[in-house]
Parts: sequence; structure tokens; C-alpha cells
Amino acid sequence: MIKPDFTQHVPEELGTVHFVGIGGSGMSGIARILLGMGHKVTGSDLRDTDAVATLRELGAEIFIGHDAAHLGNPDTVVVTSALWPTNPEYLLAKERGIPVIHRSQALAYLTSKRRVIAVAGAHGKTTSTGMIITGLLGLGEDPSFVNGGVIASLNASSASGSGDLFVIEADESDGSFLHYDTAIALITNVDADHLDHYGSEAAFEAEFGRFAQGAKEFVAISSDDPGALRVTQLIQDKRIISFGRASGSTVQLIDVDASGARVSFALVYEGATYRTDLNVPGEHNAINAAGAFAVLVGLGYDPAKSLASISEFGGTERRFQLHGEQRGVKVYDDFAHHPTEVSAAIKAARAVVGDGKLITVFQPHLYSRTRIMAKDFAEALSASDEVVVLDIYAAREDPEPGVTGALVSDAFKNQSQVHYVPVWDDVPAVAAQLAGEGDFIMTMGCGDIYRMVPALLEALEN
Repeated sequence: MIKPDFTQHVPEELGTVHFVGIGGSGMSGIARILLGMGHKVTGSDLRDTDAVATLRELGAEIFIGHDAAHLGNPDTVVVTSALWPTNPEYLLAKERGIPVIHRSQALAYLTSKRRVIAVAGAHGKTTSTGMIITGLLGLGEDPSFVNGGVIASLNASSASGSGDLFVIEADESDGSFLHYDTAIALITNVDADHLDHYGSEAAFEAEFGRFAQGAKEFVAISSDDPGALRVTQLIQDKRIISFGRASGSTVQLIDVDASGARVSFALVYEGATYRTDLNVPGEHNAINAAGAFAVLVGLGYDPAKSLASISEFGGTERRFQLHGEQRGVKVYDDFAHHPTEVSAAIKAARAVVGDGKLITVFQPHLYSRTRIMAKDFAEALSASDEVVVLDIYAAREDPEPGVTGALVSDAFKNQSQVHYVPVWDDVPAVAAQLAGEGDFIMTMGCGDIYRMVPALLEALEN
């Protein structure tokens, strides 16, 4: 992967903008806003996805595949850390002296004149960001936003609003979340990840400390997550709104019932108790809602109205998303790619599937993460009835000798429940044979595993 060059000056006028990897969740959201502002936008991506199709409809010129000929004559080039340093469009732009800025710099450019609500954390960012946006809209506000996933009720991951608030999902994976002029910071949790970049858990937490310290107005932060508690100790002279189950939390979560398709709970704030049901399952979503509530009441909105508005949230793309049903088997997809996320997603799915079986089709993401966390993945995945493990989605890393999906499958204590299937085309038939009426199949991972859903539905039909 390329290392972001944050010393690159961002032009006062971006002009025509070319995105290398325009179909990514963050990149496509920024491109959408720039199109709405009247910029000419071009780009390239490896696949012709729904996000690419939407941007084309809005006027973007997009090429499939990366080639120097696709660069054209832009005034500014936007890249992500996931690019290889040998990318031909990136290299040609550098050679021609075209300003090449990181995705986070482009987002900072868009947010520069707004009050920024930046949502960071190892897990729950996209959902929490979506809940804040939904809450603000329900309260009559018109925020701008860029989220890491499509918000189901809005069918969009970004928008340019008329209000002064700009809500963003802030990516901690490469330290770029430090480059926003943040007014309000929400930290969902600080569960160690991206150690390929940070090197140690202490360095990871220190970066979150710097992120929190940069918030001008206040910090909303988990009172339950051990990493978040350590980060809280690093925050000085800031207004802090804590949220979680812990007694003494500014916003305390109580009475959680995550046994069905809708999680119910109550929040205690300033001596009053507020109850609700969400339209999404899982205890983790009650925690996400508590964080979003902390942000809204911290901004001064009415607590009861804030929670009622948050409760209208209907989910985001690739978070326990139902794609279809064949032969009485429902097929879901989920973005979970860290053991903590995997555990939460499976727990929520089990509450919904009832007496049926849960078959999880898991695609590990990154060689380094798989090597470091193989045993943790196996433990989390074992809460499923059956697990199909694919090979690793490499993303921004070179292969590591001996590191494959087999590291995860070999770490299962019960080998009868796991099936290592390294050949992509073999997976749908294996998963379909494991499933019967009333069961769920759930694809899981942040690579391209979602692309298998149509083949799974076809295999079930056949």
C-alpha cells in the first residue's frame, strides 16, 4: 500500500478531480459531493459496482481497471492508502506534478467550513455515523455527511446539506483521522487493530488520544471498552460524555433485550430514563445508539426526541443485510472483519434465526490480521453452527508465506463444524449443502465476499 503524503498541499480549488479507486465507500461518498458542487469528476476502479454505476448516473466518467491512459488531464488526483505504489495512474500523476492528495485530505477540504462530528473506533463507526445522521434529520436538521456505508433509509453514503454540521466516519487505519478540524469526536471503542500500521497496541491507543484531544467542543467515548478507558486517561481539559453499561456513565445503558430481531433498551441521562426499540438486532447496536445519543444530547438536543429519532435508523449496507431467500434459507451479508465484530454479528444473527442453523461464510481480510488473530477468529466464528472459511482477501498487503485461511480453520477446537474451501467457485455448493429450511447463510468479511451472494442463492435454488 502507499503511505499517504500529508505534506502535499491541497489546492484552494480542486478543479477536475480524478479518483483512483473511486468505488470505495469513502471515495465514492466524496466524489458524490464534489459532483453535486459542480466539479468534473473522473475515476477508475477494479470493478463495475453499484457505487460506480450511481456515480456514472450523476455524471462521473469512470474507467474499469487501472491504466495510465485513464488519468486524463485532471487538476487534482485523490488516492487511498489501499493503492499499490506501482499503480500506473498514481505514478503518472506524480511524474506530471499533478497534486496527489489522500482521501482524508479531500474530505478535510469539504468539511473545512463546517462543525465536524467525527466518528472513530475499531468497530461500529459506520452504524454510529448512520444513527447520528438519522437522528439529526429526525430533529429537523440538514447535515452534510460522508459515511463508510450506504444508509438504507437514504440510499446514500453521503450528501451535502444546508446546515453547519458535517458528520463523517473517520478512518483510524492509517492515522488519517487526525487531519480533520474536529468539533465533536465520538469514539465507539479502541479495540486493537491495524497493528501492521501502528506496530503496537500502545501506539494505536496513543493515536486515539491525539484524535480526542483535537476535538474543540467535546468527546463522547465508551465507558465499557478497556482501550477507550485508557484513552480517556489521555484526554486533558476536554468536556467528556461517557456512554455504556458502567455505573457513573454520563449516558448509562440498561435493560438491554437483544433476544429478537429488534433490540430494546433504556438510557439513563441526567436522572431520567428513556426507552426504545431499534429496527436492527444486536446488543452492539444498543451500544452504538447510546454513543449517537451522547453526541446529540451533547449538542443540546432534547433527549427524548433524540432517542426517538435515532430509533428510526434502519441499518446500513453490509451490516446484517438480507439479500434474498431460497428453499427457506435466508442469505445475509455482513462487513465484520475483526474478531470482536464477528462475535457481535453472529450473536445478533443467532437471536434472529431462532431454532434454525447459522452457516457463516467467512473471508479473512489481510495477511497480517489473519496471522495475528487466527485463534481469536476461530473462537468468535465457532458460535455459528457451521463455518466455511475462504482464503485471504489480500487488499493492501503482499502475501506472507504460510499465511492462508487454513490458519483460521485449523484453530477451531471442533473441526467438524469448520470447512476450509480455498477455491472461490466451490464455496456456494458447500454452503448450500449445509443449509436447510429455516437456516441462515451469512457471508462475512470486508473484502469482496459480498459478490458471492448471487451464487449462493443460485446454489440453494438448484
